[in-house]
Amino acid sequence: MRGESMTTHYIDFRVVPDPETGAPQLMGALFDNLHRALVQIEASDIGVSFPHYSRNPRMIGNTLRVHGTEAALNRLQQQDWLKGVRDHVRPTAITAIPENTAHCTVNRQQFKTSAERLRRRRMKRKGETYQQAAAAIPNTIERKPHLPFLVLRSQSSGQAFHLFIDQSPPGDTQRTGEFNRYGLSQEATIPWF
Repeated sequence: MRGESMTTHYIDFRVVPDPETGAPQLMGALFDNLHRALVQIEASDIGVSFPHYSRNPRMIGNTLRVHGTEAALNRLQQQDWLKGVRDHVRPTAITAIPENTAHCTVNRQQFKTSAERLRRRRMKRKGETYQQAAAAIPNTIERKPHLPFLVLRSQSSGQAFHLFIDQSPPGDTQRTGEFNRYGLSQEATIPWF
């Protein structure tokens, strides 16, 4: 569903690890499933946050909070999107957001983390030698990520990748906008409580 909306309700999904599967792996699987569900229902009115998000120590935590209108969250919950992780996830009921909450943005940050990978890609795309690619892409281009992340699996290539999450400090400004198919947005805010 297209369109901008204010988030009025939420559901918390807490992952429960076991000796064989840790919380980070379960959060990645849960988030992968949510992404596929948001693509399936073409949702741009559902956002996410991470209540235990921390930059220091760097962690996402064990809870995924999904925000939207009551109708949008009901539409999501009609999908069988917890398949494969249901035994490790404890969802709450759809609940109204408390009044007078702060707001923040939750978005993706991408980093150029590997000069070698960028050189290989350039060699393939431009037909250059390694020396030409190395001259065009110095080691100084690499940036060390400092943000918490989820490990996800690309649907097209099957490759694992890091989705770095930047959650802004809470503030009083509330902005509407659309969320992408990961439930993230550069401009739309979600309630923070």
